[in-house]
Amino acid sequence: MLYIFKYLKAFIVPLILAIVFLFVQAFSDLSLPNYMSDIVDVGIQQNGVTDAAPEAISVDGMKLMQTFMTTDQMKQVNQYYKLVDASNYKETYKKAKGQFYKREAVSGEEQKSLNQTFNKSSLGLFNALNDFSKSQKKSDTKQPTEQKMDVTKLYALQPMLDQLPAAKKVEYRNQKADNDILTKQIGVSLTKSFYGELGLNITKTQTKYITKIGLLMLGIALIGGIATILVSLLSSRIAAGLTRNLRRDVFRKIESFSFKEIDGFSTASLITRSTNDMTQIQQFFMVGIRMICYAPIMGAGGIIMAMNKSNSMSWIIAAAVIILLVFIAIIMALAIPKFKRIQKLVDRVNLVSREFLSGLMVVRAFGTSDHEKVRFNVANKDLTDTNLFIGRVMSLMMPVMTLIMNGVSLVIVWVGAHRIADASMQVGDMMAFIQYTMQIIMAFLMLSFTFILIPRAAVSAGRIKEVLLTDLSIENKKDPVLFSDHFGLVEFKNVSYKHEGATEYALKNIHLTARPGEMTAIIGSTGAGKSTLINLLLRFYDATAGNVLLDGINVKDVRLEDLRDRVALVPQKASLLKGTIRSNMQLGKEDATDEEMLRALDIAQATEFITQLDGLDTEISQNGSNLSGGQKQRLAIARAILRDAEVLIFDDSFSALDARTEKNLRLALFNQMGQKTIIVIGQRVTSIMGAEQIIVLDKGEIVGRGTHEELLKTSQEYYEIASSQLSEEELS
Repeated sequence: MLYIFKYLKAFIVPLILAIVFLFVQAFSDLSLPNYMSDIVDVGIQQNGVTDAAPEAISVDGMKLMQTFMTTDQMKQVNQYYKLVDASNYKETYKKAKGQFYKREAVSGEEQKSLNQTFNKSSLGLFNALNDFSKSQKKSDTKQPTEQKMDVTKLYALQPMLDQLPAAKKVEYRNQKADNDILTKQIGVSLTKSFYGELGLNITKTQTKYITKIGLLMLGIALIGGIATILVSLLSSRIAAGLTRNLRRDVFRKIESFSFKEIDGFSTASLITRSTNDMTQIQQFFMVGIRMICYAPIMGAGGIIMAMNKSNSMSWIIAAAVIILLVFIAIIMALAIPKFKRIQKLVDRVNLVSREFLSGLMVVRAFGTSDHEKVRFNVANKDLTDTNLFIGRVMSLMMPVMTLIMNGVSLVIVWVGAHRIADASMQVGDMMAFIQYTMQIIMAFLMLSFTFILIPRAAVSAGRIKEVLLTDLSIENKKDPVLFSDHFGLVEFKNVSYKHEGATEYALKNIHLTARPGEMTAIIGSTGAGKSTLINLLLRFYDATAGNVLLDGINVKDVRLEDLRDRVALVPQKASLLKGTIRSNMQLGKEDATDEEMLRALDIAQATEFITQLDGLDTEISQNGSNLSGGQKQRLAIARAILRDAEVLIFDDSFSALDARTEKNLRLALFNQMGQKTIIVIGQRVTSIMGAEQIIVLDKGEIVGRGTHEELLKTSQEYYEIASSQLSEEELS
C-alpha cells in the first residue's frame, strides 16, 4: 500500500487544502453543540443574561451587593459603575427613577473580574438569607434560582445585613456553594431581578441573544457545509487523478510486457487489475482522505469538548468506545479474510466469461453450453456467496451502532438528569454532551470503516504493485546500438529457445538467413516452432541461446521501437479495432495519405470489396465482426504493406484467401515489394512453392532447406506435406 502512496506527490497541494478544509469542517461540527448549549442555558434559562455583573443597577441594589464585597472589590466596582440620570434612559429602563448605576465599557478581562466580584457577593447574600431563614424556622424558603425574585423585598433586610459583623460577612462570602454552576446561577438570577426593578425588557434581551447565537450557528454551519463540499470535491479529484496516473502506468507497463509476462499473469487477471482493483484504490482514497484525517480531529476534539461540559461523565464515553471497538474487532475478523479472497474470485469470473465469449462459436458448435453454464455458475456462486457473507456481516453494523448510540444517549440523560436536579449541570450542557458523545462514537466508527477499507485496498494495491514492479524479461539496453544499414537482412545463428518451465526446447540450433529481395518460406507441422521463430525476431521472446541478427546487429542490442519499426507483421489471427478502415490502416502508418492507403489495399487485393462498401470510411465493428475472414486478412496485409518496413512477415496470413486471390496477392507483392525481405509462414504448399528458400521445421529443428523442387527430392518431411496437398502431376 505504501508504494501507491507515492502517487500522492503529484497532488500535494490539493491534499493540503483538503486537510485544511477538514479542520474547518471539524471546527464547525465541534462548535455547533456548544452554541446550542448556550441557547438553552443562557438564552432560555437565563433569558439571555450572560453576566453576573449587571449593565445597570439601582442605588439600593448596589448598596445591597456591596454589603458582601471587600474594600478592593468596592473600589473596582466604583471604578466601572457611574451614577446616571434615569431620565436619559427612559426608553431602555422604563421603571428607573432618579439615579441608578450604569456600567461603563470594559474589556473582556475586566468583565470577567467584575463577574467574579458579583458572584461572590451574590453567594454571600444567598448564604446570609439561608441563615436568616433557618433562624426564623421557615422551611418554604426557595433558592434564588428556583423562583422569580423580587429584589425590592430584600432591601428591607439592608439594616439587618449592615449590622452583621465583618467576620461574618467574610464567612458568608467565602462559604462555597455546592458547585460553580450554582454560584453562577445565583449571580445571574439577582442580575435579572435588578433588570426587572429598572424596567428592562428581558424578553427583548432574550430574543436578541437567541437570534445572535442562532445567526452565528447558521454562519458556522454554512462555512462547515462549504468546507464539506470542497473536501468532497478535492478528495474526489485526488482519488480520480491518482488512479488515472496509476492506470496509465499500469497500461504502459503491460504494454512493455513480453509474452512471458503476459502468460504469467493471464489476460483476465490483467483486465481485473486495470479495472476492478483500480476502483478499489479510488474508493479508498476518495473516502480515506476524508475519514482518516477527519475522524481523529473529531474524536480528539469531541473528547476535549465533552470533558469541558462534564468531566464526571467521561466514563460513559469510555464504556461506549470500548463496546464499539470490541464489536468492530469482531466485524473485521470476520470480513477482512473475505475481502482478500474476493479479488481472486472476480478474476475467476472474468476469466470464465472471457473464455466463453471469445470461444462462443466453438461452444455452440459443440453443444457445450450447459457445461459452460456450470463453469460460470460455480465461479459466480463463489463470488456471490462471498459478497453475501460480507454483506450480512456489514449489515450488522448499523443496527448495533444505533443500539449503542441510543443506549449511550439514554445513560447520559439518566445520569445528567440527576446532576441537573443537584444543580451541578445545566440542561444545555447535557444536550451538548450527548452530541459530543455521538460525534466521538461516529469518529471511531469512521476510523473502523477505514480499517475495513484498508485491507481491501491493500489487496488491490498489492496486485497493482505486482504488475508495476514486474521485472521485464525483454527490455532495452542502457546504451542501445543504432541501425546503420537498412537492407532487411535477417539471420538466425545457432538459435535455441525453451519456454520457461519447459523440459524440452521449442527451437534447437536454428541457422537461417533471409535476404532482401527474396521470399523465405517456413513450413512444418503444427507445433514445429514456426511462429516461435518469428517471435524471436520481433523480441516477443528472447532466444535462450544463439543470436538473432537484423542487418548484422543482434536484436537484443537495439531499441525495441527501432527493431519493430523495421519489421511489419501480419499475424495468424487478423486483429482489427473498432473504427473505420482508415483508422485501422493508420495503425500501420499514422500519417499515411489516402493515396498510400489505397495503394496498399490494392496490393492486398482489398480494393474490390471496399469499393462496394463506403471506401476508407467503412465502419469496422469490434474485432472486425462485420467482415469475413478473408476480408479481415486482406486488411491486415494492407496495413503491414502500408508500414513500408524492410522486413515483411506473413504468419499463415493467407489461410482465409481463395486460390485466385492468393495468387494475385503474391504476384502483386513480388512486383511492388521486390526489395523487401519477405518471410512467409504457411501451411499450404501452393502459398510458398515460389519462394527462393523454403525452410522445413520439425519438432523445433530444421530438417530441410532449399527450393520447392529441391526439397521434393531431398526432404522426406516436405514431400509428405506436398503430396498430401498436390496432385501427382504437380509433384512431378
